[in-house]
Amino acid sequence: MLVKILLVAAFISFVLAYFEQNETKESGFEAYVEPVVIILILILNAFVGVWQETNAEKALKALTQMQCEYCKTMRDGYLVPDLPARDLVPGDIVELRVGDKVPADMRVAVLKTSTLRVEQCSLTGESVPVLKQTQPVLVKDCDLQAKDNMVFGGTTIVNGRCICIVVNTGMESEIGEIQKQIHEASLEESDTPLKKKLDEFGNNLTRVIGFVCLAVWVINYKYFLKWETVNGLPTNIQFSFEKCTFYFKTAVALAVAAIPEGLPAVITTCLALGTRKMAQKNAIMRKLASVETLGCTTVICSDKTGTLTTNQMSVTEVLTFGGKTTALRMFHVDGTTYDPKDGGIVDWDCFNMDANLQAVTEICAVCNDAGVYCDGRVFKVTGLPTEAALKVLVEKMGVPDIKARKKIRGLQIMANYLIDNNNVKLGCCEWWTKRSKRVGTLELDRVRKSMSVIVREPSGHNRLLVKGAVESVLDRSSHLQLADGSVVPIDEPCRQLLLSRHVEMSSKGLRCLGLAYKDDLGELSDYSGENHPSHKKLTDPTCYGSIETDLVFVAVVGLRDPPREEVKFAIEECHGAGIEVMVITGDYKSTAEAICMEIGLFHEGEDLRSKSFTSKEFMGLSGSQQRDILSKPGGKVFSRAEPRHKQEIVRMLKEMGEVVAMTGDGVNDAPALKLADIGIAMGITGTEAAKEASDMVLANDNFSTIVAAVGEGRSIYNNMKAFIRYMISSNVGEVISIFLTAVLGIPDCMIPVQLLWVNLVTDGPPATALGFNPADVDIMKKPPRKSSDPLINSWVLFRYLVIGSYVGIATVGVFVIWYTQPSFMGIDLIQDGHTLVSLSQLRDWRNCSNWHDFTVTPFSVSGNRVISFSNPCDYFTTGKVKAMTLSLSVLVAIEMFNSLNALSEDNSLLTMPPWRNPYLLVAMVVSFSLHCLILYVPFLADVFGIVPLGLNEWLLVILVSSPVILIDEVLKTVARSRKRSMKVKIA
Repeated sequence: MLVKILLVAAFISFVLAYFEQNETKESGFEAYVEPVVIILILILNAFVGVWQETNAEKALKALTQMQCEYCKTMRDGYLVPDLPARDLVPGDIVELRVGDKVPADMRVAVLKTSTLRVEQCSLTGESVPVLKQTQPVLVKDCDLQAKDNMVFGGTTIVNGRCICIVVNTGMESEIGEIQKQIHEASLEESDTPLKKKLDEFGNNLTRVIGFVCLAVWVINYKYFLKWETVNGLPTNIQFSFEKCTFYFKTAVALAVAAIPEGLPAVITTCLALGTRKMAQKNAIMRKLASVETLGCTTVICSDKTGTLTTNQMSVTEVLTFGGKTTALRMFHVDGTTYDPKDGGIVDWDCFNMDANLQAVTEICAVCNDAGVYCDGRVFKVTGLPTEAALKVLVEKMGVPDIKARKKIRGLQIMANYLIDNNNVKLGCCEWWTKRSKRVGTLELDRVRKSMSVIVREPSGHNRLLVKGAVESVLDRSSHLQLADGSVVPIDEPCRQLLLSRHVEMSSKGLRCLGLAYKDDLGELSDYSGENHPSHKKLTDPTCYGSIETDLVFVAVVGLRDPPREEVKFAIEECHGAGIEVMVITGDYKSTAEAICMEIGLFHEGEDLRSKSFTSKEFMGLSGSQQRDILSKPGGKVFSRAEPRHKQEIVRMLKEMGEVVAMTGDGVNDAPALKLADIGIAMGITGTEAAKEASDMVLANDNFSTIVAAVGEGRSIYNNMKAFIRYMISSNVGEVISIFLTAVLGIPDCMIPVQLLWVNLVTDGPPATALGFNPADVDIMKKPPRKSSDPLINSWVLFRYLVIGSYVGIATVGVFVIWYTQPSFMGIDLIQDGHTLVSLSQLRDWRNCSNWHDFTVTPFSVSGNRVISFSNPCDYFTTGKVKAMTLSLSVLVAIEMFNSLNALSEDNSLLTMPPWRNPYLLVAMVVSFSLHCLILYVPFLADVFGIVPLGLNEWLLVILVSSPVILIDEVLKTVARSRKRSMKVKIA
């Protein structure tokens, strides 16, 4: 709204300048200074905004990921090896293999391997790859996650090969449906709290300005409209277009004084500074206004996978047997990433690795198809994340051979991995794979729920190494291995003990795998490859079950996608700041609850019946029940969520008046990110769709960065209020000065171009510097402000009026003092030889031509320059140049002092000294230097209609300006007293 008012003011100024130039028949830039400056302000404001948001887009480009572009397709009986994905149509036959990105929604027709796993976290939020099959799904209204005969566009094949038939492409695919939801959400986008407040402020300011301008124009009607009254009726009406235009220009000058021209530019600059601060903290803001919106966030709806968790599987527990079947021992493993140096095994001494633990490391290292590699400083995986986690476990456990251990460590100090031709090989895993050479593989299938490999041991005999679902592996095990390597039969109590501990581990959100081996392989004992007589057995998956029998059970390994270490503290900080945290995930309910327990969202033993729901359960409730659940304090978790569920929850929260920040990384999160007040995407693991729909991108995918950004948003809002308080109180003073000039009938003490200069240049640097005010130490210990809270409350408005009244009185007062007083407070003012007039003469200056015997003497300015008058009445027009300079200088000085008042809303300068913000002191020096520049450079002094001041005049300026600090100190004392009394009443 402020920008719109400025555009109107610029247009009116151009029109008036054009007519004035035509009347005077003179050409010159001076007449157009005012409108040109206004337009330059608007261009500057737009430039800063575009520049910052362009920078944010450039930063995002470094985080984008490649999309699927080509695919291997069978069409019309011909194989097209690199058909562009955009050319796919329903009915096309596509071959997919490990590493391929799925180009469209397709039904799995044929499995070329026994199993097919797809990483569809970006679409559904599931933390582990999903096993796919060819059998039709007969349930009509099933979740996206339950369609296990379908692969969806944008997901990735992590295991296996298959032939698929294209079903849906473009907007008909699941990603297309999400795109539709994003578009619908964009139609529901509302203005940010800051924009609403600034527009409300602009609307109110417009009404006030309009009323005051009209009042000033009407007050002076007698100067351009005269008539005589005959028999009660006006006759002989005389209208002066010239004087009417003059007072209309005065009204425009008043509008220019009232509008803080620099405010849009300063707000934009402050937000841009805030985005730079946040970028240093790994939060990239895509939209400037979102910086402030963060500050009033009341609810953070967070995705789980990749946001609260690392999105990297890791082993956390290893359960094995001790010296007897009733003695279980548990090893706890630290670390949350694929980096082998991240954490280790608690209380672990690798020099005492017993036979049982050697079997664990051998199975984890060799019965494994995953790979771990280092991309710069980040460890990434190929294959299944669960298998990659097992390899990292092997690195943490080491190898049993002391010589091998020394050799591995000697190759690269402080790291258990080798680098060969820029490829990372895990040292211990490499040792095991060379020791136990893999000769055959029994792939995973849905019936056995296990995978096994045949390896040639150093002794020359083959061994079968097995890993799979605990129940499945245990059912096919007849013996178990103890710590010393001895093998004993499994009895029923032992089996039940293992199963009970397995249930306990699963209840903590762990994904458990059973490990086993078999030494007696019968006809496969000497299997060596495809030429072996029994090779056919390994090509027929129906034979795998008979091979994997009579196993020796070794251990249970518990894996999970662990929470980030810093999240727990961030959750606590959210609680302290009055911000509710809700987790919305596509993962299973038990997994989500376990993670929420660990990060401190829920407490041990807490009743979760009213706090944890699957999305279907929650959406099945009535609207009132849903709102009751959402309005209750405390954390909540919604699991098995689809995109539409996330949108509905965000929409309900917004309807309840909450300011919602939504985090996510997947395509499935994009519609909710777009709908939320603040959409926050993950920079590393986030999809391009999520980033495009977001307002902010986390460069480090860290939940705690959000909390830091909220604190920064609150600080920016406080600083914004500080410079709005400063600029508005100064502008109120300018309005009052012009209003007083009009009411008193004295000559204008400032011209519009001077007001523009003050509002833009001298106000700008201090206002911008106030954006660097240090944040309050307790900024994240206060509840979030309501988005409906006014930018200016009644008390702040009263303070504006008090300070503004003094600014106006001082600005007009110094003008009157120069004309009417020989001295002020001991300062001699008539050294220059100017003529004194009475206040009544000053108020009646327009009738000067009717005064008798009125004369004025020439007076000196700037040393040698003397101003003389052929017409004594020019003393109140061209002769007011020094008085006008004094008024302008008082206005500039008083605003510099007033900027010190804005350091803190209520704290005294004694407790918040100016040097707490050194940028403000520098800005004050810059502003004063700029003012001196136009005073003492002749060309600029002529443009702005001012003259240089002497020492006495500067003393007068300082004396008149400085009391503004004392006045505001008194008002701050009153404000602190009011707050204390309010706290007492509340107590």
